[in-house]
Amino acid sequence: MLSVLAYSLPVAMAGMAVLYWLQRRRGDAGVVDVGWAGGIGLVAVAVAYSGEGWEPRRLLLGLMGAVWSFRLTAYLAIDRLVRAKEEDGRYQMLRDQWGAKAQRHFFYLFQAQALLVVLFGLPFVAVAAKAHAGWTAWDVGGLLVWVVAVVGEWVADRQLASFRRQAANQGRTCDRGLWHYSRHPNYFFEWIHWWAYVVMAVGSAVGWLAWLGPVLMLFLLYRVTGIPYTEKRALASRGEDYRRYQRTTSPFILWFPRRENVERN
Repeated sequence: MLSVLAYSLPVAMAGMAVLYWLQRRRGDAGVVDVGWAGGIGLVAVAVAYSGEGWEPRRLLLGLMGAVWSFRLTAYLAIDRLVRAKEEDGRYQMLRDQWGAKAQRHFFYLFQAQALLVVLFGLPFVAVAAKAHAGWTAWDVGGLLVWVVAVVGEWVADRQLASFRRQAANQGRTCDRGLWHYSRHPNYFFEWIHWWAYVVMAVGSAVGWLAWLGPVLMLFLLYRVTGIPYTEKRALASRGEDYRRYQRTTSPFILWFPRRENVERN
């Protein structure tokens, strides 16, 4: 199965090179997110097909990876490439930050995403290698985690898209539905999604590989292009409205909002 990932790397690199060329023509780097989500889905299916574990579990794994990937890829393609009037704010900030060297750095960024596609294939390897014949409580638990995560992320995406479509909300921060309890519920449920494979991989000879999913995803969300650049862009575009939101709303995990202290004369 690891050989599948080895073969996947040059394919992913070539695919990201094509998307980089498309980015140069469009002036929109958001296409890299579409490629990332779609690429991981293809790797999930390939690993499930070539695995040596119990076949019904591998079939379920391939279906889970494909459904997750199709939903996210379709959403990103529509949100970033079809409906968007401008490039995602995170990439606009990177263009400004990199200046004349932006295209060179974007090429490296796209190729780094190709490597991430392969790394995120390791949790699938862990599940596909599980030899135990027959369904276990861990399989059921992993599937339940997956359902909660995928549905939660879908709901968060729909709520945000619906909020943005209303002209009266221009320049305002979405604080409705799941966004009332977290500043980034879509990111939170995406992180939860990777725990599904950790649970399903219990009992696998290489089950430890599955831990790379949630650990790497949390690092990317908190330290790379997830939360930091999203919030910088939000502060630049929505100012005090977003600062209020930061003061009252959990940054990641869903939790009840805090009340602001109001000074009284």
